[in-house]
Amino acid sequence: MRSGSTAIPAQSPLLVFDGDCAFCSTWVRRLEHSLPNFPTATPWQWLDLDSLGLTPDDVTKYAWFVTSGHQYAGHLALSALLRMQPSFGLRFAGTLVATPPVSWLAAVGYLFVAKNRHRLPGGTPACAMPVSTP
Repeated sequence: MRSGSTAIPAQSPLLVFDGDCAFCSTWVRRLEHSLPNFPTATPWQWLDLDSLGLTPDDVTKYAWFVTSGHQYAGHLALSALLRMQPSFGLRFAGTLVATPPVSWLAAVGYLFVAKNRHRLPGGTPACAMPVSTP
């Protein structure tokens, strides 16, 4: 995974997720209805990844939050999403998710969920991450 964030051209906030994954789609819809400030959420399959500075490998491994010159992957995408909320509590939670040692646990938790999303409630075989070959 790329470190923290990477500079990209300025644009409106965008949440990039796997549209083929029922688990991912369900959680995007839940967050969209739960959070007062929610960016445009678009499946990566519908996007020009090059224009976002992302690769197919990037988007099959992580959800991405792309905003005003930066891109955040995995748990840092959740952190960025929470930090844009009007509630102090949600902004504080977003800051914690990006601050060690909580960020270390959040990164491990995100990877566990991502690798097992096809086994979780709402998941389907289409949610399975591609198998890496050496």
